[in-house]
Amino acid sequence: MENNKTPKKRRSFLKLLFIKAFGTGEKKLSILEEEQMQGPIKTIVKNFTSNKLSMTGLIVFFLIFATVIIGPFFVKLDLSYTETSQQNVAPGRDLMDIPSSLQGKVAEISVGPTYTVAVSTEGQLYMWGKTKITNTLNLKYVPTGMGKIKRISAGFDHILALNEEGQVFAWGSDRQKQCEVPEEIQGLGNVVDIVAGYQCSLVLTDDGKTYFFGNDANNDYKNSHAYQGQITKIAATSDALLGLTKDGQAVYLGRQTNSYTNLPENMGTVVDIAATASTMAAVNSDGKVFVWGNLSERGEGKIPEVSEKLVSIEGGRYHYTAVTESGKVVAWGFNNFKQSEVPAAVNKSNIVKVYTGSYQNYAITDNGKVLTWGLKGYFLGSDELGRDILNRLINGGKMSMTIGALSVVISTIIGVAIGGISGFFGGRIDIVLQRIVEIVSGLPFLPFAMILSALLGNSLTSTQRIYLMMVILGLLNWPSLSRLVRAQVLSEREKEFVTAAKAVGVKQLSIVFKHILPNVVSVIIVTATLDFATCMLTEATLSYLGFGVPAPQPTWGNMLYGSNNSIVIQSFWWRWVFTSIILGICVICINLTGDGLRDAIDPKSQER
Repeated sequence: MENNKTPKKRRSFLKLLFIKAFGTGEKKLSILEEEQMQGPIKTIVKNFTSNKLSMTGLIVFFLIFATVIIGPFFVKLDLSYTETSQQNVAPGRDLMDIPSSLQGKVAEISVGPTYTVAVSTEGQLYMWGKTKITNTLNLKYVPTGMGKIKRISAGFDHILALNEEGQVFAWGSDRQKQCEVPEEIQGLGNVVDIVAGYQCSLVLTDDGKTYFFGNDANNDYKNSHAYQGQITKIAATSDALLGLTKDGQAVYLGRQTNSYTNLPENMGTVVDIAATASTMAAVNSDGKVFVWGNLSERGEGKIPEVSEKLVSIEGGRYHYTAVTESGKVVAWGFNNFKQSEVPAAVNKSNIVKVYTGSYQNYAITDNGKVLTWGLKGYFLGSDELGRDILNRLINGGKMSMTIGALSVVISTIIGVAIGGISGFFGGRIDIVLQRIVEIVSGLPFLPFAMILSALLGNSLTSTQRIYLMMVILGLLNWPSLSRLVRAQVLSEREKEFVTAAKAVGVKQLSIVFKHILPNVVSVIIVTATLDFATCMLTEATLSYLGFGVPAPQPTWGNMLYGSNNSIVIQSFWWRWVFTSIILGICVICINLTGDGLRDAIDPKSQER
């Protein structure tokens, strides 16, 4: 006896999705059966979904389209953003990948723009992040024979190290002699602190004297400053130096008068100092913080209210971190990479020391564990102005697709109108319109678009130039569609339903646009789809040649234009490879979708 209660085998969701997407798993019907059982639209959809290649192209294009349309709501674009310290950073998220062997035995950490260097309690040197400066210069090539390292300092593109014998070592970029340790310093033997600044190096001895070498034109430093013999700590901005004296004063070590010399009054006894790229800060014995210098909207001067007493302070590129007497961490300033958002894990721990630099922070807990927050790196690297390429790809893709789509709308409207009128009315109207089509078709497209863009574009704003691109592409791209529509209308206008419409007195334009064009809509859809890819490529070509959408507004075309340099092509491959790949994939997927639509609408085309 048959068991009717046997449960049917259920298909998984992914299997059902695959079947719906590619049309497999169902019984294939003959053409006659299809015509009897389903309408033409359903047949077209079924034919299209059964084309695996076209469906794959459609799905991939849809994913890219959804990413570039929805992505900008989450990935904000700041057109004014530039950051010299983050130029041409290679792809990767390893800027804070601290070696596991260093956990629990950190003696000191110093943070550079794209790398971090540390010393263990055993005097061993560690380094991680992006250490490559040029093709031949890499910070990982450390000097030999340094012995047991005691202190370390990371500069913009060079590093200073101090061993337990008091010897100073320097390596990295030496274009401003910041790595040439003077003989005077080599013979000191009582060095206690080192600071690697921007194109400069500074050394502090145990008798409170400071020594400077490197670019003294960029960095305001006075060798014979009045505080020689009194200094206990040094902090460096990108162009100036701050000192902390033995009696608790924050003092400027330069010779010029500027915003750094306007030290706040009544600071009292200063216990710690720090500096960002353009500001200086001090913490006094009451735990109060003072910030001065070139304060900006980035927020270095917006000190949060803290109920506890602050005991130490560290400076990053545009932010500060400070530790309270109970081991809590507070941070303020620029927060574009969440470097000023102290994680909950840090606040739940008892922090004994925080190391801050550029956009990274390392907090050391009382049991030696290292907690990090800030910039991890860039998935697709950064460009020549330090901008995130992934961010610009997403926002640039939105602009490229918008230009392509609106250009197709404009060209489709013009092509359908001229093709429909020309094909239906014929005679003199057809002759005149076809001569216009031939004139527009005869224009050398790219040179004409470049000339038009150059003549009109220079006097326009960036937004107006984007609209100009859409109009240029739309006005020059319609002739092929108009010819196809004209040919289809010529075929349709002789059929009985057109004769019947004329017989009952329907207006001629109504016959064209309400009765004939719906019968040629399949041709219009296929052509418009393929034209979409063409317009995107044309926009990319014009932008690549410098006649399209101007920077800093990103499009895939002008991103490639920014990589049009032999040095970039050889050394910074990520700036053009990812853009080229996404543009190529997008255009190929659109073409596959268009071909699939054509085959689905006209199955006989596959037999030709």
